[in-house]
Amino acid sequence: MTVPPLRAAIIPVTPLQQNCTLLWCTETMRGAFVDPGGDLPRLKSAAEQAQVKIEKILLTHGHIDHCGSAGILAEELGVPIEGPHEDDLFWIAQLEEDGARYGIPGRPFTPERWLADGDRATVGQLTFDVRHCPGHTPGHVVFHHPESKLALVGDVLFKGSVGRWDFPLGDQQQLIRSITTRLWPMGDQTAFVPGHGPMSTFGHERATNPYVGDRALAAA
Repeated sequence: MTVPPLRAAIIPVTPLQQNCTLLWCTETMRGAFVDPGGDLPRLKSAAEQAQVKIEKILLTHGHIDHCGSAGILAEELGVPIEGPHEDDLFWIAQLEEDGARYGIPGRPFTPERWLADGDRATVGQLTFDVRHCPGHTPGHVVFHHPESKLALVGDVLFKGSVGRWDFPLGDQQQLIRSITTRLWPMGDQTAFVPGHGPMSTFGHERATNPYVGDRALAAA
């Protein structure tokens, strides 16, 4: 049996049940946490059980449930943070206040590397394409591994729904544009991990999503 180059485990964290993803390169067993918002003992235990050496943290955007504990985890593991796009700096700056509001530990941090559209992020020997997908937040990014037909889309798109746009600097039209011009071209067969809830595929969402499905947009 051929071992796939990429493995992923979804670990819901925080009271908001945010999907943190443990990704790893099966050839090197080096990995990354995507959006480690909280519940750090559970995350570290998952990496240990999978025998994965964490080499970095990747972030889709600056909301508390996605990155409140990212700076703490980076410090504990001695690894860098990459992402999101710099337009989410204002969200990261207020993590402590947002954490108090939601009952989630939050600490501001500065990533080693802000990400922009067209950048690439590596995990072991895997390379992910970075797409800037604003609308939910202005600095939201998505990670795509074309070879595995897998995307990590944070809160841009969900099974049967889309991300909220009523936060500061959110924008409904921008969100729809991000989905249709940056996610759909990744292909109908591409599966995606959303920030909350079950996985889906872009093809399924194009056929059924009441907000951004082909039929919904044609009727708009």
